Formats: sequence, C-alpha cells, structure tokens
Amino acid sequence: MRRDTFLKSLAALAASGALPMSAFAAAANVKMMIPANPGGGWDTTGRALGKALTDSKAAETVSYDNKGGAAGALGLAQFVNGSKGDANALMVMGSVMLGGIITGKPPVKLESATPIARMTTEYNVFVLPANSPMKTMADVVAQLKKDPGSVKWGGGSRGSTEHIAAAMIAQKVGADPSKINYVAFRGGGEATAAILGGNVTVGGSGYSEFAPYIADGKMRAIAVTSAQRLPGINVPTLKEQGIDVEIGNWRGVYGAPGITPEQRKALTDMVMAALKSPSWAEQLKKNDWTPAVLTGDAFAKFVDDDFASLRAIMTKSGMV
Repeated sequence: MRRDTFLKSLAALAASGALPMSAFAAAANVKMMIPANPGGGWDTTGRALGKALTDSKAAETVSYDNKGGAAGALGLAQFVNGSKGDANALMVMGSVMLGGIITGKPPVKLESATPIARMTTEYNVFVLPANSPMKTMADVVAQLKKDPGSVKWGGGSRGSTEHIAAAMIAQKVGADPSKINYVAFRGGGEATAAILGGNVTVGGSGYSEFAPYIADGKMRAIAVTSAQRLPGINVPTLKEQGIDVEIGNWRGVYGAPGITPEQRKALTDMVMAALKSPSWAEQLKKNDWTPAVLTGDAFAKFVDDDFASLRAIMTKSGMV
C-alpha cells in the first residue's frame, strides 16, 4: 500500500473512532521546532527526543527546524504563527525561554501554544578557561566583590539559567547584581568558542555541553548549581562553597496553538512513549540529564509558577 493511501486510511479510521488519535499521530511526520541554533541544549534535547520517538515507533519520522535568537522568542513566534492546529508539531522549550520572555517581552505569548510535557532538569556548571589566572570560584568571587564589571560571564541568551545564576551569585556574595558583565551567545557553539579563546572570564552551561572540554583539560570546572554533587562528577556545588544558590535548567515540549484536547492527548501519549524507551534512557545517561517528567494541567501550572518565581528572582537581582 502506498504511504499516502495508508495515511488516508488511518485518518478515516481515526475520524470514525475505530482507531485512537495516537495511532494516526504515530503514522505522521512530527515537525520539531528547536528555537535555538545547532549545538546547544535545546538542539541536543530536541534531536534526542526525535530519535526516541522514531526508535520507539511512537512516530514514523521526525523533521527539525532550528530557529535561534532572543532566548527562543524567534522560534516561538514562528511556531505560534506557522503551526496553528497542526497536531504533529512540537516545540522544545524550557526555563531559558521563560527568562527570555521576562527580559525581552516578545509580542508572541507562550500561552498561545499548548503545554505537553516537562522532560528533564539539567544543572549548570561554571567553568574557567584552562589558562585563566583564576583557579576556583573563590577567586571569581574575590574579583566580583572588587569590581563586578571586570568579571565577564559568558553563556546562553539573556535570561538563561546561567545568567540568572550569575546574578544570584553576585547578590549572595554582596556584589551589585545589576553590575554583572554578562555576554549572551546565540548558541552553545559560540559560547564554547568564547570560553576556549579566553574571551570571557567564566562560562556557564549545562554540564553535558562542556563535559568533553572539561575531560580534555581545556576548561576547569569550578561549581555546579545543583543541591548535591552530580553523580560521578567531582565538581563542588555552589552551596558547599558557601554560596546559597541552587537553580535547575528544565526542558520540555509544547504543541501547536488550537489543537483539540484529543490531539493534545495523542501528542502527550506519543512523547510519553518516547520517554519510556531505552533510546531515551540512553540519552539521559549520555547527557547527565535528570528525569523530571510532568504532563497535562500539572505541567501548565508548573510553568505558570516557575514564571512567577523567575520574575521575582530576576527583579530582586536587578535584571528586570
């Protein structure tokens, strides 16, 4: 049977109620919006999810569209404006997008899209270039207290978790958070190049992005933003160094605007099937991601609560 004939048959069966909506969704091509440039955390997450979707047979194929800029706001706008009613469209998003919305105030609202699932939490690591005269977070803090603007922090978009963490560190050690010198990069590749080139004082990102360079000795890891040390990773937390800062970078997916409750459930079922697969388990281990699965209205409420919490932290830190 030709593929187009097969899909039409599935559509007819789904419409008649003979097949669940999830069966039709699995036969279709999933279109994955990644609102960031290649090489960063959202790109890695989106492609890992896509692989898990196809490996688990939850979806037939997955195509990807990278649209970086403005902490995901450009990709969000394209997704909202171009995917209305598309039951097979997904967009990767997370806490970085919330921070970017708070600072950038884009015209397109996240509420226009449909919450599907939170998938993971990843904690940030702060690193120094290998040839930096600074060796520890204590060295960074000493310089930060002396002259906040002289410490150049490099990381993801303005409003990212590493940006918020830098402001929180300054606040906790008694430096003026409104004077931190933060350099935002459009993608993980750009940030990595700046750190390796010594163009920033301190770099921040998810541990998985910097892990190869830490292992090769090209970067020196000085702190992680988790409550306890990450399993198998001998890097001290900020808290154990006397800096009361803990922040996680969670990631999830949204569906298109205007999809039906049945279509939303089908998308959710599809994603959950992928998250239960051996393929996804392998990605969790490979990237040092912590599972943090949440779906439906509980996920929507979490996003609203986290948005309010981030706004309060960023306002208090002088970022808004």
